[in-house]
Amino acid sequence: MKTKVPRHILPVIVFSQFAGTSLWFAGNAVIPDLILELGLAETAIGYITNAVQAGFIIGTLVFAILNVADRISPVKVFLACSFLGAGFNALTMYGSNFGELMGARFLTGFFLAGIYPVGMKIASDWHEKGLGKALGYLVGALVIGTAFPHFLKFVGGDLPWRFVFLSTSLISLTGGLVLFFTVPDGPYKGKAGAFKPSAMLTLFRQKNFRSAALGYFGHMWELYTFWAFVPVMLAYYEGASQTTLSVSLWSFLIIAIGGLACAVGGHVSLSKGSKKVAFVSLMTSALCCLAVPYLFHAPLWVFISFLLLWGAVVVSDSPQFSTMVASSADRSYVATGLTIVNSIGFAITIVSIQLVSSLWILADSPQVFWILSLGPLAGLFALHKFKSQN
Repeated sequence: MKTKVPRHILPVIVFSQFAGTSLWFAGNAVIPDLILELGLAETAIGYITNAVQAGFIIGTLVFAILNVADRISPVKVFLACSFLGAGFNALTMYGSNFGELMGARFLTGFFLAGIYPVGMKIASDWHEKGLGKALGYLVGALVIGTAFPHFLKFVGGDLPWRFVFLSTSLISLTGGLVLFFTVPDGPYKGKAGAFKPSAMLTLFRQKNFRSAALGYFGHMWELYTFWAFVPVMLAYYEGASQTTLSVSLWSFLIIAIGGLACAVGGHVSLSKGSKKVAFVSLMTSALCCLAVPYLFHAPLWVFISFLLLWGAVVVSDSPQFSTMVASSADRSYVATGLTIVNSIGFAITIVSIQLVSSLWILADSPQVFWILSLGPLAGLFALHKFKSQN
């Protein structure tokens, strides 16, 4: 018998996912202030981003090995990690040197492992059908949450940079509490899986799970590096074209438009299937990677329109890959499957971010962004092997 999902469930999960993931790029939004106050080098953008990524990777590995969200109520896991992530995010304000800053960002990332993939697990426990649509909204919330610190920096104007950390921590706390008190564990939650570290290897033996995971890995090679370098691209364009624009506002809009694209892609997936939506997104994104060096001398409206398009397609495939991963996994280990795929995917982002960051400093040329195309091209190859169920 089909269980009717209460109307408030998905909006609450979406809000809470947005609230928790607003912690992610809080450091990136105030990098110029951190560089000035702590006397950091220009390479700080890569290190600050990768500290969160590294924390997330270690966190997801720990959560996956211990099968945390498959053995414990995922709603309770989400609440605890929303609080702990908010706490360490707030501690970033008090870092007096590079080491303390990195430590606070690392631990923020560690507890994001109990927010992003666990939020997807909660959504999958409530949606037996139409999961692509639900995850479209959920990953859209992640995207807007990721962009939100840039918006806070813009609206904060002359407020101290610590305002960004304080605001995102309070928002994360609110999201965890709202979810805990209004969303119980879902009716499609598989029976609690026993502690089974080998579950990860078992999952990867399934062809569809492996194809979906490999496609996701290619997508991740590009995604976070693009997000991290959006402000850099805008600043470079300012210098190359002698144009003045609001880097914080446009960074927010370019990243946040991906949230809308995720939601639209989720609706399209109901009729076209997750594989087709992911294919179109990857193909378009690969073309953007190849075209970007030629756009830095284009008129402002052309350059901004191009980045908005790239911001949309760079992430619109993400919820569809998560849908394919979740639908291909053993129901008792869905959270483990989502978590380990996230962990490996984010490990790939560290390599990509650091490589592009280093090459950017050496070459100071937009041609370094061609490297990003390797990810979506590899993802397209892996996606070709996925056998759609719909």
